Amino acid sequence: MAPTRHPLRQVALLVESSRVYGRGVLRGIGKYVQAHGNWKVYHTERKLSEMAPPWLRTWQGDGLIARIENQKLAGRIRQLRLPVVDLFEHENMGGVPAVLTDNDAIARLAAEHLLGRGLEHFAYCGLPGVYSSDERCGCFVRHVAAAGHEVSVYDPPRRHRKPHIAASEDYALRYEDTLARWIRSLPKPVGLMACNDLCAQHVLMVCDGSGLAVPEEIAVIGVDNDEVICGLARPPLSSIEQNPEEVGYQAAALLDRLMQGKAPPRRKIVVEPRGVTPRQSTDFVAVADVDTAAALHYIREHACDGIDVDDVLAHVPVSRRTLERRFATLLGHSPRDMIAGAQLEQVKRLLSMTDYQLAKIAQLTGFHYVESMCVLFKRITGQTPGQYRRELR
Repeated sequence: MAPTRHPLRQVALLVESSRVYGRGVLRGIGKYVQAHGNWKVYHTERKLSEMAPPWLRTWQGDGLIARIENQKLAGRIRQLRLPVVDLFEHENMGGVPAVLTDNDAIARLAAEHLLGRGLEHFAYCGLPGVYSSDERCGCFVRHVAAAGHEVSVYDPPRRHRKPHIAASEDYALRYEDTLARWIRSLPKPVGLMACNDLCAQHVLMVCDGSGLAVPEEIAVIGVDNDEVICGLARPPLSSIEQNPEEVGYQAAALLDRLMQGKAPPRRKIVVEPRGVTPRQSTDFVAVADVDTAAALHYIREHACDGIDVDDVLAHVPVSRRTLERRFATLLGHSPRDMIAGAQLEQVKRLLSMTDYQLAKIAQLTGFHYVESMCVLFKRITGQTPGQYRRELR
């Protein structure tokens, strides 16, 4: 007896491929299609905030997954009278079944990460009027307040007239001076959550231009874990990794049920983030001692230049014995250990992000001999650099 063949479903995807989140969603949908869906997928390259593509006007399909950011697109989709799953966060877009990320969990992770640095001052920088940014802000304020602290929230002088993410990001760049004044006014050291990685990178640019040390004066964490943006940031940006693949997979599963005539769930499906990916922008423990903080900043900035403890002492007005005692008391490590640790962190980044030979990595991270780098790496990590690189891949 021949197996039953299910009808081929025509499914359109209006999901941006220009951002890491959208690409992750598309990967998740693809995994569902390969495993379960007998679908013919219609998708073209898109940016966030784009209107409906021209081909949708005459398209004859069975269902649609979309990031519905505006009412005009929502109206065009309603005209299709098809099962739809929405992936965009907003207050109300016609009661469309939705699969979203858990903004409360994202904010909680950010708060826990910054609180774990020993910080007592906190701030939030976002895109006012953009629903996901505002929701993350409210949740972050609540989680920090539960630990007994207040949050300073950036309130720009003007807001973009339309609460679209991309437009608001571009608009925010016009008021860099205002953002700089706000950041300079914050009590230091301060832990700052940004609504996404692009916003966090903007904050880091302003800090750099204002002469503020990151992370010693301001520790910054973003959202999305876009490795391109996090790598372009100076210093590399810590970020919360959402789970867009799971969002895409759940959205595809939900649309499949809707196309079979089943009732939508009563509540939106919410997907928790994967966790925090720490990088140098929050690689910090709050230190009240000014000289120790200055020494730490110098080490972070110059560890890969081949410096030693004498170079650090040339930049702080204390004796070697005093510096070593303060490092041991406040940080639990010696200045020499902190230099080696900073070097090894850069070695790890180069092993994971490049195909450089070990000799080149040693040269770029301040080791005089590749053998010295390998011995230290094995002693600290328990692996050779080659084993570490192979395990990552």
